[in-house]
Amino acid sequence: MRNASNNEIKLLRKLARKKYRENEQRFVVEGERAVEQVLENGLVEVETVFVVEGKAASDEWSAFSASIEADVLDEVADTENPQGILAVCKMPDEISANELREQSGIIVAIDAIQDPGNMGTILRTAAWFGAKALIAGKGSVDVYHPKVVRSTAGATGSIPVLSGELEEIFTELEANGWQILLLDGGPESINLRSVQPAKKTIIVVGNEGNGISESLLHSKRKKVRIESAPGQDKVESLNAAIAVSIALWGLQ
Repeated sequence: MRNASNNEIKLLRKLARKKYRENEQRFVVEGERAVEQVLENGLVEVETVFVVEGKAASDEWSAFSASIEADVLDEVADTENPQGILAVCKMPDEISANELREQSGIIVAIDAIQDPGNMGTILRTAAWFGAKALIAGKGSVDVYHPKVVRSTAGATGSIPVLSGELEEIFTELEANGWQILLLDGGPESINLRSVQPAKKTIIVVGNEGNGISESLLHSKRKKVRIESAPGQDKVESLNAAIAVSIALWGLQ
């Protein structure tokens, strides 16, 4: 196993920041199990696996692994215990609205979701239910943030991602038959159970604290709510990722 080069270590340091991840079109996966999962599922291209000095590299990645000093790995890792291993992976190409127009199924759209754990869970759950894509609106946490990648539990790259202005993307997709369901707990919302699934459906979940942006609340778009148990008045709302999970299940 060769030693990590200075350029590779510089790249690892840069990838802690979003702008460099975007410039380099690369991201980091930390931890032995997570690295094994991305290698097993083959959904993203693993470029290099960095293994702390003294740790044996698995036969699966020995051909593209590099040894790295423990103090350097601790410096570049996002976790306190990176388990002596991390990998640099190439970002998959984003899907375009034009590619989505003629497809059918369910798309999940997120409006300024900021918690990495929520984002990772939404990505993983959307993949589980066979969503065609995830649309990440501006103000949302980066889908390749290290904490998001860990939260997907190896599902990073499992569904296509499109980033951009939600209103622009929605307008284009609506013109091609996609209906939009806005997850909203307000009194004007209809019960999710009463919604007839359509061949082309976009589920939208809003920011953890502020909900869906006013600019997206058009009259032609349906606001839907997930009903609580009768008489339940102690819990104000559902976690964003949980709400998406229930909506995906309910529209199957």
